[in-house]
Amino acid sequence: MKNRHIGYGLAALSIGLGTVELLAGKRVARALGVPKSSKVVRGFGVREIATGGALLASPASSAGAWARVAGDVLDLAALGAAARKPRARTGAIVGGLVFVGAALLADVAAGVAMSSKAA
Repeated sequence: MKNRHIGYGLAALSIGLGTVELLAGKRVARALGVPKSSKVVRGFGVREIATGGALLASPASSAGAWARVAGDVLDLAALGAAARKPRARTGAIVGGLVFVGAALLADVAAGVAMSSKAA
């Protein structure tokens, strides 16, 4: 698969996920049991949309995939912090951890593939 195809796929994922986080940040935070964190969720949505925009601007560059990896690490850290809250919904947080973990693996694979093809 060509780098630009990978980049466009990652861009679509970033923009779609970011849009959900931005527009439904309050609902996502409530579902995780951390309703006071809706601004953080929305901020992460902005980050996702910005990463998607960068991927659209330069879809063949591995930089966007590596930016997604960095974002995934931030997401995992935030979910870990959310899990420590007294009213956290453990099942929802575990689901989020599984989703972000899978995304992290896919993003690392994309970053490696795109980096090796660029060399």
